Amino acid sequence: MATPAAPARDVSGNVLESTEILRGQKAVEINHNGLTYRLQATRLGKLILTK
Repeated sequence: MATPAAPARDVSGNVLESTEILRGQKAVEINHNGLTYRLQATRLGKLILTK
């Protein structure tokens, strides 16, 4: 049985924790290229990004 590959690590230091982005909220809005997106944490600990 093959062992799953480990996720690539970002060595550039450009990694943000979701807790830094959400700052205690369940959802935040992100503006990108003139559009607003919503980043939301689910009860199961997953993230959803919607337009």
